[in-house]
Amino acid sequence: MLFSDSSPTTLILLLITSISLLLIFSPSLPNTTNPNHSLYLTFTDNSSISNNLQILTTRPHIAGSLPNADAASFVLSTFKSYFPPQINSHIASYHVSLTYPSSRTLTLIRPHPYPLTHFDLTQENYSKNPYAHEVGETFHAFAKSGTAVGPVVYANYGSVEDFEKLRQMGVNVSGTVVLARYGKIYRGDIVSNAYDAGALGVLVYTDRKDYGGPEGFPDNKWMPPTGVQVGTVYNGAGDPSTPGWASTSSCERLSTDEIEQGGEVPLIPSLPISADDGELILRSLDGQVAKDDWQGDSNAPVYRVGPGPGILNLTYNGKFVISKIENVIAVIQGVEEPDRFVILGNHRDAWTFGAVDPNSGTAALLDVARRLGKMQKSGWRPRRTIILCNWDAEEYGSTEWVEENREMLASRAVAYLNMDCAVSGPGFQASATPQLEELLKEVAQQVPDPDNSSQTMYDSWTGSKGSPTFGRLGGGGSDYAPFVQHVGVSAIDMLFGGGYPVYHSMYDDFTWMRKFGDPMFQRHVAAASIWGLVALRLADDEFLPFNYLSYANELQTSTKELEDQILGKSVSLLPLYRSIQELKKAAVKIDKQKKVLEDRKGWASLWRRYPFKARELNDRLMMAERAFTDRGGLPGRPWYKHLIYGPSKYNDYGSKSFPGIDDAIEKATTMNTVESWRPVQHEIWRASRAITQASLVLNGKLT
Repeated sequence: MLFSDSSPTTLILLLITSISLLLIFSPSLPNTTNPNHSLYLTFTDNSSISNNLQILTTRPHIAGSLPNADAASFVLSTFKSYFPPQINSHIASYHVSLTYPSSRTLTLIRPHPYPLTHFDLTQENYSKNPYAHEVGETFHAFAKSGTAVGPVVYANYGSVEDFEKLRQMGVNVSGTVVLARYGKIYRGDIVSNAYDAGALGVLVYTDRKDYGGPEGFPDNKWMPPTGVQVGTVYNGAGDPSTPGWASTSSCERLSTDEIEQGGEVPLIPSLPISADDGELILRSLDGQVAKDDWQGDSNAPVYRVGPGPGILNLTYNGKFVISKIENVIAVIQGVEEPDRFVILGNHRDAWTFGAVDPNSGTAALLDVARRLGKMQKSGWRPRRTIILCNWDAEEYGSTEWVEENREMLASRAVAYLNMDCAVSGPGFQASATPQLEELLKEVAQQVPDPDNSSQTMYDSWTGSKGSPTFGRLGGGGSDYAPFVQHVGVSAIDMLFGGGYPVYHSMYDDFTWMRKFGDPMFQRHVAAASIWGLVALRLADDEFLPFNYLSYANELQTSTKELEDQILGKSVSLLPLYRSIQELKKAAVKIDKQKKVLEDRKGWASLWRRYPFKARELNDRLMMAERAFTDRGGLPGRPWYKHLIYGPSKYNDYGSKSFPGIDDAIEKATTMNTVESWRPVQHEIWRASRAITQASLVLNGKLT
């Protein structure tokens, strides 16, 4: 016998070695539920969220103001109080172009015997908010300074289709001041469309049909009659003086003339006004009666389109300043893959108090930080790096951090998770790049519904539909835009509620939230739960939970929708369909490869190449989204580089699939010549090439 003369000590050592080898080589069972993730869901605290939101919304804090700097300091100190000392919490500052009002006047001239009407352009403090006097004058950021005098024309929501309808009615918009209402498209596009139609100036009012109700705030959730929705009318992204590069203190900047020549700032003056003021102006109009869907509610006067006889004299003067903004960043370093980033973001600056937009999201972000801090103290460390970001100057369109860190993000960012208006009421909604859909569905099944404890968020989200509905991230209305549309990072945007009546007005305060948005703050708790849990899955799962088959199916649907628009034209969608078919094959293939590695994990982990195989597969999943971008960007809009998801040229809020194709079709339809359809075919080829590139990345092999 081989060991017949071995000593007892030798036998014991051999036995220990044998047992160790058996333990090492035994296949491990897949870890389907990370106990740390379950622990995260137990750290709920309504009161801390409520307290943080109340502090953040005590005073109005527009970008560039001292109260907003104070809010940045509060977020930074709160991060530091939640996290252990080794967590890097800091402020990343930039110096960006902002505008504020210097003076505004608005006068309505009506035929005899009506007197001249001078509008005071103020919002009444109905709820007796002690800091209401600090709310700035109502204005449009980046509005053109100047005076516009002319007869009034009513243009409904100010869309391209609305101005076309006026043309068909024989209404000449040239030389007029346009009155349009909020509700369908981005306010900057209203001004741009009016300029294209020949208008001299624009007023945008809040119609009771869309934002009002039987009683306004504070007795009900609706916008009061003197409420005004403010906001930017800039049609670009980021600082207009530094298009495509970060606004550091000593960087290159465009002049004011160069900015205007760029075509993204308005070239006519504009102002936002209240429902009361808008209705008074509407009563001054004669001319044709507007069609039914242009009318107001049952208590409104009959809307006519004009022109006149009411004449408006609008004057706006703004000041253009370079102001310091402060992004607050906290970095939780990953243990195994510190160079892979899962990024959570929300902005802090608000036009007024910002209880919904954006500080419901800020309060949720701070709660995510609080819970992650507790997990760290219990011993958890993320596999990949988690970065929490509280942005500044989003309302003006700041994208500086992304532009400064573009190359690092392009090579290292796993995903970006956004919450802006996190809570404005009941009902969960989500928009995402399609490969993240399945992950969000899985996580939603783990979080209780804040409005019905007998079911999960997934149950209420799906309702009777059978499966949840996802929006897409083509709009330019929040902080996901630079990540998705400029760099090509996969992303999710989440919220409870949706549109709410007091948006961007002085009534978006803590009282409105406590009475109408989330009285018990349980929706904020759920928002922080699903946000953090998605981040933990992306940070801790060994294999990234991406599903590109969902992406391919979504692209197939979007392509099908193009067919009616090109019917009878010499345009073919075949390049798109072929490239999508290849993407499907690549998606199926990488899913099989991932499953093979997962199934063999116990033994394969001993194989010295296993970690590299896992890492290489994850990199393909991460980088495929980048392939949907094109360095040339969309035609006439080079900053927007994503060829699948981007804003409509005529509505920055509108999320379009294949924005380059969509814009080309819109232009070709207007011109309606054979030659005008050639750019459509070119954009189809561009999109198909991008999809083909994504397939090659997923396959991971050179041709």
